[in-house]
Amino acid sequence: MAGAVALGFLIALEIAARRYGLPGPITNQAQELVFAPASGPLLYASMALTMVVLTWRQRFVAAGVAIGIDVAISLVRWAVDAGVSEGHSFGNGALWVILGCAVIAVTRRTGPERVLLLKGVGLGLLLVTGRKTGDTWLLITSKTRPEVLDPYVAVADHALGNPSWLVGQAVKAAGPAGAHVLDLVYAQLAVAAVVVALYQMRHVAAERRFPGHHLVRTFLLIGLLGPAVYMVFPVVGPVFTYGTGAFGTGGEEWAMANLWPDTPPSIGTPHPWTYDEVTPRNCMPSLHTAWATVIFVHSRKAPRVLRFAGTFWLIATLSATLGFGYHYGIDLIAGVVFALTIEAALRSFDRGWDRPGIRLVVHGVLVFAALLVATRYLPTEMAERPWIFGPLLLLSMASVVHGYVRTVKRWEPKAAIPAQQREPRLEPA
Repeated sequence: MAGAVALGFLIALEIAARRYGLPGPITNQAQELVFAPASGPLLYASMALTMVVLTWRQRFVAAGVAIGIDVAISLVRWAVDAGVSEGHSFGNGALWVILGCAVIAVTRRTGPERVLLLKGVGLGLLLVTGRKTGDTWLLITSKTRPEVLDPYVAVADHALGNPSWLVGQAVKAAGPAGAHVLDLVYAQLAVAAVVVALYQMRHVAAERRFPGHHLVRTFLLIGLLGPAVYMVFPVVGPVFTYGTGAFGTGGEEWAMANLWPDTPPSIGTPHPWTYDEVTPRNCMPSLHTAWATVIFVHSRKAPRVLRFAGTFWLIATLSATLGFGYHYGIDLIAGVVFALTIEAALRSFDRGWDRPGIRLVVHGVLVFAALLVATRYLPTEMAERPWIFGPLLLLSMASVVHGYVRTVKRWEPKAAIPAQQREPRLEPA
Protein backbone atom coordinates (compact mmCIF):
# COMPACT_ATOMS: atom_id res chain seq x y z
CA MET A 1 0.00 0.00 0.00
CA ALA A 2 2.84 2.39 0.82
CA GLY A 3 4.41 1.65 -2.56
CA ALA A 4 1.12 2.27 -4.34
CA VAL A 5 0.64 5.60 -2.56
CA ALA A 6 4.21 6.68 -3.40
CA LEU A 7 3.75 5.73 -7.06
CA GLY A 8 0.44 7.59 -7.23
CA PHE A 9 2.07 10.67 -5.72
CA LEU A 10 4.91 10.56 -8.27
CA ILE A 11 2.44 10.20 -11.15
CA ALA A 12 0.45 13.17 -9.86
CA LEU A 13 3.60 15.31 -9.72
CA GLU A 14 4.58 14.11 -13.20
CA ILE A 15 1.22 15.25 -14.56
CA ALA A 16 1.46 18.59 -12.71
CA ALA A 17 4.92 19.25 -14.16
CA ARG A 18 3.77 18.33 -17.66
CA ARG A 19 1.06 20.98 -17.41
CA TYR A 20 3.84 23.56 -17.25
CA GLY A 21 5.69 21.98 -20.17
CA LEU A 22 8.49 20.44 -18.09
CA PRO A 23 9.44 16.84 -17.25
CA GLY A 24 8.41 15.50 -13.88
CA PRO A 25 10.29 13.40 -11.30
CA ILE A 26 9.81 10.07 -13.09
CA THR A 27 11.11 11.39 -16.41
CA ASN A 28 14.04 13.18 -14.81
CA GLN A 29 15.05 10.06 -12.91
CA ALA A 30 14.77 7.83 -16.00
CA GLN A 31 16.98 10.22 -17.99
CA GLU A 32 19.80 9.76 -15.49
CA LEU A 33 20.24 6.18 -16.66
CA VAL A 34 22.09 7.62 -19.67
CA PHE A 35 22.41 11.39 -19.39
CA ALA A 36 24.60 13.25 -16.89
CA PRO A 37 22.97 13.04 -13.44
CA ALA A 38 22.27 16.15 -11.39
CA SER A 39 24.19 14.70 -8.43
CA GLY A 40 26.60 11.82 -8.85
CA PRO A 41 27.53 11.72 -5.13
CA LEU A 42 23.83 11.40 -4.21
CA LEU A 43 23.39 8.41 -6.55
CA TYR A 44 26.39 6.64 -5.06
CA ALA A 45 25.15 7.44 -1.56
CA SER A 46 21.80 5.92 -2.51
CA MET A 47 23.56 2.81 -3.81
CA ALA A 48 25.37 2.60 -0.48
CA LEU A 49 22.00 2.53 1.29
CA THR A 50 20.87 -0.31 -0.96
CA MET A 51 24.06 -2.25 -0.25
CA VAL A 52 23.44 -2.41 3.50
CA VAL A 53 21.48 -5.63 2.83
CA LEU A 54 24.34 -7.23 0.86
CA THR A 55 27.35 -9.21 2.01
CA TRP A 56 30.81 -7.65 1.74
CA ARG A 57 31.59 -9.71 -1.34
CA GLN A 58 28.35 -8.58 -3.00
CA ARG A 59 29.11 -4.97 -2.08
CA PHE A 60 32.50 -5.08 -3.78
CA VAL A 61 30.95 -6.64 -6.89
CA ALA A 62 28.17 -4.02 -6.98
CA ALA A 63 30.61 -1.13 -6.53
CA GLY A 64 32.85 -2.51 -9.27
CA VAL A 65 29.93 -2.86 -11.67
CA ALA A 66 28.80 0.71 -10.96
CA ILE A 67 32.27 2.12 -11.58
CA GLY A 68 32.62 0.03 -14.74
CA ILE A 69 29.32 1.30 -16.13
CA ASP A 70 30.33 4.90 -15.36
CA VAL A 71 33.64 4.42 -17.16
CA ALA A 72 31.89 2.89 -20.18
CA ILE A 73 29.33 5.72 -20.40
CA SER A 74 32.09 8.32 -20.03
CA LEU A 75 34.01 6.72 -22.91
CA VAL A 76 30.89 6.80 -25.08
CA ARG A 77 30.37 10.49 -24.27
CA TRP A 78 34.00 11.16 -25.14
CA ALA A 79 33.73 9.21 -28.40
CA VAL A 80 30.66 11.13 -29.59
CA ASP A 81 32.00 14.42 -28.18
CA ALA A 82 29.05 14.85 -25.81
CA GLY A 83 30.47 16.88 -22.96
CA VAL A 84 28.81 17.38 -19.58
CA SER A 85 27.72 20.99 -19.22
CA GLU A 86 25.55 20.52 -16.11
CA GLY A 87 25.56 17.95 -13.33
CA HIS A 88 28.19 15.24 -12.90
CA SER A 89 29.94 12.94 -15.32
CA PHE A 90 29.44 9.97 -12.99
CA GLY A 91 26.57 8.37 -11.11
CA ASN A 92 24.73 6.52 -13.90
CA GLY A 93 26.38 3.26 -12.87
CA ALA A 94 25.07 3.56 -9.31
CA LEU A 95 21.50 3.94 -10.58
CA TRP A 96 21.92 0.92 -12.86
CA VAL A 97 23.16 -1.16 -9.93
CA ILE A 98 20.17 -0.17 -7.76
CA LEU A 99 17.75 -1.18 -10.51
CA GLY A 100 19.76 -4.36 -11.11
CA CYS A 101 19.32 -5.30 -7.47
CA ALA A 102 15.56 -4.91 -7.92
CA VAL A 103 15.63 -7.27 -10.91
CA ILE A 104 17.69 -9.83 -8.97
CA ALA A 105 15.28 -9.61 -6.02
CA VAL A 106 12.30 -10.39 -8.26
CA THR A 107 13.91 -13.08 -10.40
CA ARG A 108 16.51 -14.76 -8.15
CA ARG A 109 15.37 -14.32 -4.55
CA THR A 110 12.40 -15.72 -2.65
CA GLY A 111 10.75 -15.26 0.71
CA PRO A 112 12.35 -13.04 3.35
CA GLU A 113 15.52 -12.59 1.27
CA ARG A 114 13.50 -11.09 -1.57
CA VAL A 115 11.68 -8.76 0.81
CA LEU A 116 14.90 -7.62 2.44
CA LEU A 117 16.61 -6.87 -0.89
CA LEU A 118 13.54 -5.03 -2.17
CA LYS A 119 13.55 -2.95 1.02
CA GLY A 120 17.16 -2.02 0.33
CA VAL A 121 16.31 -1.08 -3.26
CA GLY A 122 13.33 0.94 -2.07
CA LEU A 123 15.48 2.78 0.46
CA GLY A 124 18.01 3.77 -2.20
CA LEU A 125 15.38 4.77 -4.74
CA LEU A 126 13.47 6.80 -2.16
CA LEU A 127 16.48 9.02 -1.63
CA VAL A 128 17.11 9.76 -5.32
CA THR A 129 13.41 10.01 -6.15
CA GLY A 130 12.90 12.29 -3.17
CA ARG A 131 15.42 14.68 -4.73
CA LYS A 132 13.52 14.70 -8.03
CA THR A 133 10.21 15.07 -6.23
CA GLY A 134 11.56 18.08 -4.37
CA ASP A 135 12.70 19.69 -7.61
CA THR A 136 9.20 19.30 -9.06
CA TRP A 137 7.63 20.71 -5.90
CA LEU A 138 9.88 23.76 -6.15
CA LEU A 139 8.83 24.25 -9.76
CA ILE A 140 5.17 24.17 -8.72
CA THR A 141 5.74 26.75 -5.99
CA SER A 142 7.35 29.17 -8.46
CA LYS A 143 4.53 28.74 -10.98
CA THR A 144 1.55 28.86 -8.62
CA ARG A 145 2.69 31.48 -6.08
CA PRO A 146 3.56 34.67 -7.98
CA GLU A 147 3.46 36.82 -4.82
CA VAL A 148 6.02 36.24 -2.07
CA LEU A 149 5.94 37.27 1.59
CA ASP A 150 9.61 38.22 1.92
CA PRO A 151 8.87 41.81 3.05
CA TYR A 152 7.02 40.43 6.09
CA VAL A 153 9.85 38.08 7.08
CA ALA A 154 12.51 40.73 6.46
CA VAL A 155 10.76 43.21 8.75
CA ALA A 156 10.06 40.60 11.43
CA ASP A 157 13.71 39.51 11.26
CA HIS A 158 14.72 42.84 12.82
CA ALA A 159 13.69 41.23 16.12
CA LEU A 160 16.66 38.87 15.70
CA GLY A 161 19.08 41.56 14.54
CA ASN A 162 18.94 40.71 10.81
CA PRO A 163 21.24 37.66 11.06
CA SER A 164 21.32 37.03 7.30
CA TRP A 165 22.91 40.42 6.70
CA LEU A 166 25.42 39.94 9.53
CA VAL A 167 26.51 36.46 8.48
CA GLY A 168 26.47 37.51 4.83
CA GLN A 169 29.01 40.23 5.59
CA ALA A 170 31.16 37.73 7.52
CA VAL A 171 31.14 35.22 4.64
CA LYS A 172 31.95 38.03 2.20
CA ALA A 173 34.91 39.06 4.36
CA ALA A 174 36.12 35.44 4.61
CA GLY A 175 36.72 35.32 0.87
CA PRO A 176 36.28 32.55 -1.73
CA ALA A 177 37.85 29.78 0.36
CA GLY A 178 35.32 30.03 3.17
CA ALA A 179 32.45 30.39 0.72
CA HIS A 180 33.60 27.27 -1.15
CA VAL A 181 33.64 25.16 2.03
CA LEU A 182 30.17 26.34 3.03
CA ASP A 183 28.85 25.72 -0.47
CA LEU A 184 30.21 22.16 -0.41
CA VAL A 185 28.57 21.47 2.95
CA TYR A 186 25.28 22.99 1.79
CA ALA A 187 25.19 21.02 -1.48
CA GLN A 188 26.15 17.62 -0.04
CA LEU A 189 23.80 17.56 2.93
CA ALA A 190 22.09 14.37 1.71
CA VAL A 191 25.44 12.60 1.48
CA ALA A 192 26.18 13.51 5.11
CA ALA A 193 22.80 12.08 6.08
CA VAL A 194 23.63 8.82 4.31
CA VAL A 195 26.90 8.50 6.25
CA VAL A 196 25.01 8.68 9.56
CA ALA A 197 22.30 6.36 8.23
CA LEU A 198 24.90 3.80 7.16
CA TYR A 199 26.21 3.70 10.71
CA GLN A 200 22.69 3.15 12.01
CA MET A 201 22.17 0.29 9.52
CA ARG A 202 25.57 -1.33 9.93
CA HIS A 203 24.03 -4.56 11.30
CA VAL A 204 21.30 -5.02 8.67
CA ALA A 205 23.25 -7.55 6.59
CA ALA A 206 23.96 -9.70 9.65
CA GLU A 207 20.59 -9.39 11.40
CA ARG A 208 18.58 -9.49 8.13
CA ARG A 209 16.29 -6.69 9.29
CA PHE A 210 16.25 -2.90 9.39
CA PRO A 211 16.25 -0.88 12.62
CA GLY A 212 12.87 0.34 13.78
CA HIS A 213 13.73 4.02 13.33
CA HIS A 214 16.54 5.60 11.35
CA LEU A 215 17.57 8.93 9.89
CA VAL A 216 16.36 8.31 6.33
CA ARG A 217 12.73 8.12 7.44
CA THR A 218 12.80 11.56 9.05
CA PHE A 219 14.92 12.98 6.23
CA LEU A 220 12.41 11.93 3.56
CA LEU A 221 9.33 12.98 5.53
CA ILE A 222 10.78 16.46 6.04
CA GLY A 223 11.28 16.74 2.27
CA LEU A 224 7.73 15.55 1.64
CA LEU A 225 5.93 17.85 4.09
CA GLY A 226 8.11 20.95 3.79
CA PRO A 227 6.97 22.03 0.30
CA ALA A 228 3.37 22.07 1.52
CA VAL A 229 4.37 24.93 3.84
CA TYR A 230 6.08 26.65 0.89
CA MET A 231 2.69 26.81 -0.79
CA VAL A 232 1.12 28.40 2.30
CA PHE A 233 3.99 30.80 3.10
CA PRO A 234 5.94 31.52 -0.15
CA VAL A 235 9.32 33.19 0.47
CA VAL A 236 12.32 33.40 -1.90
CA GLY A 237 15.02 34.69 0.45
CA PRO A 238 17.12 37.82 1.06
CA VAL A 239 19.54 37.42 -1.84
CA PHE A 240 16.68 37.31 -4.35
CA THR A 241 14.44 39.95 -2.78
CA TYR A 242 17.12 42.47 -1.79
CA GLY A 243 19.76 42.14 -4.50
CA THR A 244 22.54 39.76 -5.46
CA GLY A 245 25.15 40.88 -2.97
CA ALA A 246 28.62 39.42 -3.36
CA PHE A 247 27.71 36.00 -4.73
CA GLY A 248 26.11 36.82 -8.08
CA THR A 249 22.95 34.78 -7.61
CA GLY A 250 20.92 36.66 -10.20
CA GLY A 251 17.45 38.18 -10.17
CA GLU A 252 18.37 41.86 -10.12
CA GLU A 253 15.39 42.82 -12.27
CA TRP A 254 12.97 41.35 -9.71
CA ALA A 255 14.62 42.56 -6.50
CA MET A 256 12.91 45.22 -4.38
CA ALA A 257 16.25 46.94 -3.76
CA ASN A 258 19.94 46.07 -3.93
CA LEU A 259 20.57 45.93 -0.17
CA TRP A 260 21.97 42.51 0.73
CA PRO A 261 24.33 41.98 2.53
CA ASP A 262 25.45 45.55 3.28
CA THR A 263 22.27 47.44 4.23
CA PRO A 264 19.42 45.83 6.19
CA PRO A 265 15.91 46.75 4.96
CA SER A 266 14.12 49.52 6.78
CA ILE A 267 11.21 48.95 9.14
CA GLY A 268 7.95 49.77 7.43
CA THR A 269 4.55 48.39 6.55
CA PRO A 270 5.22 45.23 4.48
CA HIS A 271 3.12 44.02 1.58
CA PRO A 272 3.28 41.00 -0.77
CA TRP A 273 5.80 41.30 -3.60
CA THR A 274 5.40 39.82 -7.08
CA TYR A 275 8.43 37.76 -8.12
CA ASP A 276 9.45 35.72 -11.16
CA GLU A 277 8.12 32.27 -12.15
CA VAL A 278 11.50 30.53 -11.86
CA THR A 279 12.90 31.10 -8.37
CA PRO A 280 11.61 28.49 -5.87
CA ARG A 281 9.60 29.74 -2.92
CA ASN A 282 11.55 27.46 -0.59
CA CYS A 283 12.52 29.45 2.49
CA MET A 284 9.86 29.00 5.14
CA PRO A 285 10.81 26.78 6.87
CA SER A 286 14.48 26.23 6.07
CA LEU A 287 14.57 22.54 5.15
CA HIS A 288 18.37 22.57 5.04
CA THR A 289 18.26 23.62 8.69
CA ALA A 290 15.68 20.92 9.43
CA TRP A 291 17.78 18.23 7.73
CA ALA A 292 20.99 19.35 9.43
CA THR A 293 19.13 19.28 12.77
CA VAL A 294 18.04 15.66 12.39
CA ILE A 295 21.55 14.69 11.24
CA PHE A 296 22.82 16.25 14.48
CA VAL A 297 20.16 14.44 16.54
CA HIS A 298 20.77 11.02 14.99
CA SER A 299 24.55 11.33 15.29
CA ARG A 300 24.45 11.74 19.07
CA LYS A 301 24.78 7.98 19.69
CA ALA A 302 27.43 7.46 17.02
CA PRO A 303 31.20 7.35 17.59
CA ARG A 304 32.98 10.55 18.45
CA VAL A 305 34.05 11.33 14.89
CA LEU A 306 30.45 11.16 13.66
CA ARG A 307 29.26 13.28 16.59
CA PHE A 308 31.82 15.93 15.70
CA ALA A 309 30.83 15.68 12.03
CA GLY A 310 27.14 16.08 12.88
CA THR A 311 27.90 19.17 14.95
CA PHE A 312 30.11 20.64 12.24
CA TRP A 313 27.49 19.99 9.56
CA LEU A 314 24.80 21.72 11.61
CA ILE A 315 26.93 24.82 12.29
CA ALA A 316 28.20 25.02 8.70
CA THR A 317 24.71 24.56 7.26
CA LEU A 318 23.30 27.34 9.43
CA SER A 319 26.19 29.57 8.37
CA ALA A 320 25.65 28.77 4.69
CA THR A 321 21.89 29.30 4.72
CA LEU A 322 22.36 32.75 6.26
CA GLY A 323 25.73 33.67 4.71
CA PHE A 324 24.61 33.00 1.13
CA GLY A 325 21.39 34.93 1.67
CA TYR A 326 19.17 31.91 1.10
CA HIS A 327 17.24 32.31 4.35
CA TYR A 328 16.18 34.74 7.05
CA GLY A 329 16.77 34.07 10.74
CA ILE A 330 13.12 33.16 11.40
CA ASP A 331 13.36 30.51 8.66
CA LEU A 332 16.05 28.74 10.68
CA ILE A 333 14.04 28.85 13.91
CA ALA A 334 11.04 27.42 12.06
CA GLY A 335 13.28 24.74 10.53
CA VAL A 336 14.47 23.50 13.92
CA VAL A 337 10.91 23.37 15.29
CA PHE A 338 9.70 21.64 12.11
CA ALA A 339 12.42 18.98 12.28
CA LEU A 340 12.02 18.11 15.96
CA THR A 341 8.23 17.94 15.64
CA ILE A 342 8.45 15.43 12.77
CA GLU A 343 11.14 13.43 14.55
CA ALA A 344 8.99 13.31 17.69
CA ALA A 345 5.95 12.21 15.69
CA LEU A 346 7.85 9.35 14.04
CA ARG A 347 9.29 8.16 17.34
CA SER A 348 5.84 8.33 18.97
CA PHE A 349 4.33 6.38 16.09
CA ASP A 350 6.96 3.64 16.43
CA ARG A 351 6.62 3.15 20.16
CA GLY A 352 2.89 3.79 20.43
CA TRP A 353 1.28 7.14 21.09
CA ASP A 354 1.41 8.12 24.76
CA ARG A 355 0.67 11.35 26.58
CA PRO A 356 4.24 12.76 26.54
CA GLY A 357 4.58 12.05 22.80
CA ILE A 358 1.23 13.60 21.93
CA ARG A 359 1.96 16.63 24.12
CA LEU A 360 5.35 17.15 22.44
CA VAL A 361 3.98 16.90 18.89
CA VAL A 362 1.06 19.23 19.64
CA HIS A 363 3.43 21.70 21.28
CA GLY A 364 5.70 21.67 18.22
CA VAL A 365 2.79 22.17 15.82
CA LEU A 366 1.43 25.09 17.85
CA VAL A 367 4.84 26.78 18.09
CA PHE A 368 5.39 26.37 14.35
CA ALA A 369 1.95 27.78 13.54
CA ALA A 370 2.50 30.69 15.94
CA LEU A 371 5.79 31.53 14.19
CA LEU A 372 4.05 31.72 10.81
CA VAL A 373 1.09 33.73 12.11
CA ALA A 374 3.27 36.21 14.02
CA THR A 375 5.58 36.71 11.03
CA ARG A 376 2.64 37.32 8.71
CA TYR A 377 0.47 39.54 10.92
CA LEU A 378 2.82 41.10 13.51
CA PRO A 379 6.06 41.86 11.64
CA THR A 380 6.13 45.58 12.40
CA GLU A 381 5.39 45.05 16.08
CA MET A 382 8.17 42.44 16.23
CA ALA A 383 10.67 44.77 14.54
CA GLU A 384 9.83 47.72 16.79
CA ARG A 385 10.18 45.66 20.00
CA PRO A 386 13.19 43.43 19.42
CA TRP A 387 13.98 43.21 23.15
CA ILE A 388 10.63 41.44 23.61
CA PHE A 389 10.07 39.43 20.44
CA GLY A 390 13.69 38.44 19.85
CA PRO A 391 13.94 36.49 23.13
CA LEU A 392 10.39 35.17 22.59
CA LEU A 393 11.37 33.70 19.21
CA LEU A 394 14.43 32.02 20.67
CA LEU A 395 12.54 30.81 23.75
CA SER A 396 9.80 29.31 21.58
CA MET A 397 12.42 27.26 19.74
CA ALA A 398 14.18 26.40 23.00
CA SER A 399 10.90 25.14 24.49
CA VAL A 400 10.55 22.61 21.66
CA VAL A 401 14.19 21.55 21.97
CA HIS A 402 13.85 21.15 25.74
CA GLY A 403 10.58 19.24 25.39
CA TYR A 404 12.11 16.91 22.83
CA VAL A 405 15.21 16.17 24.92
CA ARG A 406 13.19 15.59 28.07
CA THR A 407 10.60 13.34 26.36
CA VAL A 408 13.13 11.25 24.45
CA LYS A 409 15.14 10.77 27.62
CA ARG A 410 12.06 9.23 29.23
CA TRP A 411 11.69 6.88 26.28
CA GLU A 412 15.24 5.59 26.43
CA PRO A 413 15.52 2.15 28.07
CA LYS A 414 17.08 2.41 31.47
CA ALA A 415 20.16 0.30 32.01
CA ALA A 416 19.84 -2.26 34.73
CA ILE A 417 21.78 -1.22 37.80
CA PRO A 418 23.75 -4.17 39.15
CA ALA A 419 23.17 -4.95 42.78
CA GLN A 420 25.91 -3.62 44.97
CA GLN A 421 28.15 -6.38 46.17
CA ARG A 422 28.36 -6.56 49.92
CA GLU A 423 31.76 -6.22 51.44
CA PRO A 424 32.91 -9.33 53.28
CA ARG A 425 32.64 -9.00 57.02
CA LEU A 426 34.66 -10.85 59.65
CA GLU A 427 32.64 -13.28 61.70
CA PRO A 428 33.34 -13.40 65.44
CA ALA A 429 35.18 -16.51 66.56
